Amino acid sequence: MNSAARPPAMSDVAALAGVSHQTVSRVLNDHPSVRPETRERVAEAIAQLGYRRNSAARTLVTRRSGTLGVVTPATALYGPTSTLVGLEEAARVVGWFVSVATIRQFDGDSMHTALEHFLGQGVDGIAIIAPTTEVAQAIAAIASPVPVVLISSASDVPPVPHLHAVGVDQRHGARLATQHLLDQGFTEVVHVAGPQDWFDAQDRLAGWREVSGPGAPEHIEAGWDAADGYELGLRMVREGVPRAIFAANDQLALGLLHAFWEKGVRVPDDVAVVGFDDEVGAAHYTPPLTTVRQDFGALGRLAVDSLQAAFAGEDVARQQIPAELVVRASSIRPAETAHGA
Repeated sequence: MNSAARPPAMSDVAALAGVSHQTVSRVLNDHPSVRPETRERVAEAIAQLGYRRNSAARTLVTRRSGTLGVVTPATALYGPTSTLVGLEEAARVVGWFVSVATIRQFDGDSMHTALEHFLGQGVDGIAIIAPTTEVAQAIAAIASPVPVVLISSASDVPPVPHLHAVGVDQRHGARLATQHLLDQGFTEVVHVAGPQDWFDAQDRLAGWREVSGPGAPEHIEAGWDAADGYELGLRMVREGVPRAIFAANDQLALGLLHAFWEKGVRVPDDVAVVGFDDEVGAAHYTPPLTTVRQDFGALGRLAVDSLQAAFAGEDVARQQIPAELVVRASSIRPAETAHGA
């Protein structure tokens, strides 16, 4: 067969670029150790030859598909969506393709169907973005022949073979937020909690309680949406606005800010507000929102590292990354009221 009739191979790219086969592989997998000028030469050779990676051939050689299956809730909420983005970016760096299954109802049948779908694709591993207790219960009923990483703040991971867990330390973030408000001189911090079937909401409530102590006011449970915060803010205006509020996410905080602005309640002069997530745009709320930042990129890398360790046969313990407090104007107590109220 004429060599011009066959599709270009990685060795052809290496020869044209004047580099090794391994260097081409590193460029394709976006490895950080490749020098920019080398990366550019390889990219030019790939474009000139019209090279496309042969995933089927790689699967035959390595006995791995290079595909990671991801199960995620069918929601546009910031946390799960940002977790998926961070995971996909981390997987791409190590050369994995990501196949996603979104699930609205996390019952045993739906989870089993999603896992069977991925196993039929020959995925190397599965990542499950598991924000709710319903997800964890469904996982506990299913065994997988490939490694599974659970991305969740849940402290109790179901005892399932091949299951590993990573997450952000939500309690730590809630403690930071609450302590910040107490350090501003407020004697009480009211917590607007998220839905308590969500692990993040449970842990943020627990972190607030740990810092607030037994004399803290009762928390207020809400949803996750700005509309929930807005309606609650209007109710607070009617019934009495607290001096300091820790909201379980930025959308709740946004709704509170809207209601307070509409009714002439000044933030932070009349009430200080702290959120959680550091959503895109939180720095541009009115006023800019103090919040707790989660590093979703680091979380994605941690999940991928956990799966890679599992492939190597290592016993992977549960791992968490810390959250970070980002202080802005919404929680800074005005100087003239710092010694009173």
